[in-house]
Amino acid sequence: MREVSLWSEAALEAGLLAHLQDVPQAGPAGLPPHPDGEKALGLGAAQSSRLQRMNPPSLIDRPVSWLALAGFMGTGKSRIGWELSRELSLHFVDTDKLISKVVGKTIPEVFAERGEGFFRACESEVVRRVTRLEHAVVSLGGGTFVHESNRRELLRRGPVVVLTATPETVYARTKHSDRPLLHVPDPLTRIAELMLEREGAYQQGTIHVHSDGRPSEEIVAEIVERLWEWQETQQVARQDADDEREALELMEVERACD
Repeated sequence: MREVSLWSEAALEAGLLAHLQDVPQAGPAGLPPHPDGEKALGLGAAQSSRLQRMNPPSLIDRPVSWLALAGFMGTGKSRIGWELSRELSLHFVDTDKLISKVVGKTIPEVFAERGEGFFRACESEVVRRVTRLEHAVVSLGGGTFVHESNRRELLRRGPVVVLTATPETVYARTKHSDRPLLHVPDPLTRIAELMLEREGAYQQGTIHVHSDGRPSEEIVAEIVERLWEWQETQQVARQDADDEREALELMEVERACD
């Protein structure tokens, strides 16, 4: 996808700040609020609205400080992402809501007035911004991870957790919504077709977790556990790479001395 600049940097930063301030600090499940509230954004009354980086709210033992959630619509990315952000004491960013903040329209309105191509370009612009954030859980739109350039950039930044569900579960969760891709005579068949088309892209995610018939706290617990496992494998891989580099450097020194 061709990289374009749809908005000014100031407009994108203002939209991000407005979205972050809209994220609820406690939800219907009665989860605890973010420990430092708005202070964790690194913003004060006299500070600029430009959000340069997100500061860690406290010294917290967590497997990662940034991750993204991908997957088909209706798999639970927004809800699970929000709960996961509370569990890890990270900020929560929903890319669809961020796009709505910047454009000033709902996603269905963007599709209707500007078309899917414009919306996908918006997604790519937002991906370039959210991959520069620190201390965040990012919930992606259903099609964001499908596009190769987005996928490459996200995976380079950190782990991507892909949530999965059956077409029947997705339809049950989305049938009363106004999602543009479901404005067809047979939504269930369309969901199954789209899921099959996107399966190859979703398979490239770092971690895969199914959300069918499971309480959100169970899903969050599994994601956290698997992130710890992923982090351990990353550390081992880095150590192996360091050992190999040192061995090669030693060989070069020995060869030079011969």
